[in-house]
Amino acid sequence: MTDSTTDSHPAAAGTTPPTSLVAVAGQDTDSAISSLAGMYGGKAWYSRELDQDYWYRYVAVGDERMSIRRSQMHGYLRGDVATEGEVVVQWLDRGEARVDIGRDEIRMKPGVPTMFPVERRFEMEYQDWDQRLVHLRRDLVLDVAAEDHLVDGTMAFDVTVEPDPAAVGQWRTAVAGAVRALREDGEGSLAWHESQRDVARALLRMYPLQAERFPAGYGTRSDGRLRAAVEFIQAHAHEPLTVADIAEAAGLSIRGIQESFQRAFERSPMTYLREVRLGRVHEELRILDPQATSVADVARRWGFAHMGRFASVYAARFGEYPRETLRR
Repeated sequence: MTDSTTDSHPAAAGTTPPTSLVAVAGQDTDSAISSLAGMYGGKAWYSRELDQDYWYRYVAVGDERMSIRRSQMHGYLRGDVATEGEVVVQWLDRGEARVDIGRDEIRMKPGVPTMFPVERRFEMEYQDWDQRLVHLRRDLVLDVAAEDHLVDGTMAFDVTVEPDPAAVGQWRTAVAGAVRALREDGEGSLAWHESQRDVARALLRMYPLQAERFPAGYGTRSDGRLRAAVEFIQAHAHEPLTVADIAEAAGLSIRGIQESFQRAFERSPMTYLREVRLGRVHEELRILDPQATSVADVARRWGFAHMGRFASVYAARFGEYPRETLRR
């Protein structure tokens, strides 16, 4: 991308250049680890010189919903990363990098955006790099996803597939537009707010959310009751629910709610509820510490008492057994 958070461009007349959220730099390994590891929940970081000219720089601009960053180092860095409540996309302009070492490892290519594994700890390695990153708040991504998807509060992406060139082009255009809006209009502007949503849409184009899309006509006035039922299920999935509860929330009869779900989703409301709960189990297993929890505890918390049947249904949906998700 040609636009950069650290390039020198004069601000437009009457505007104030964006204030850096973070701006650190140095020339020794200890200060690099001290400055950078805390931003990514790092616990075990190691850095070393490649030659006598070791240095690093890191700057971020934006706000708590979205920030655009540049990370540079003439040196070597390896460590663990955990981002909470955010989706992070990175790409290299120069250098070498590996992400998710020992699991679903990706060897980064210059110019190709790569998403951090979402809300789980992973290992990374970088050498002599110039890197750009975009951090988006989880709630921003989910809010934009809700424009087209039945969002239930969980997030899963296939991060192992390289995005197609058209999607990457849309991403670059959206990020460059956001940088321009931030510089020219400021953090409180409508332009900056809308550019954040454009970036989130471009993210979902590169890495589609693994969630069901709305059926045709969903959300129209005639389907307002169905939408109320779906939102009720998503908000109360942790509670013991009956078909009658769902029907009452939607203002429909039991037969009416059954017919509405079958017509729109080709499944019953209780089947849809079980699928939402299964997604919540998957989300928890991905982020919880395998040393401090068990598959059985999480499954029972979401209403799955028969472990054999649960494991079979889980594997059919997610392509792996629940114990494998927890241990990854």
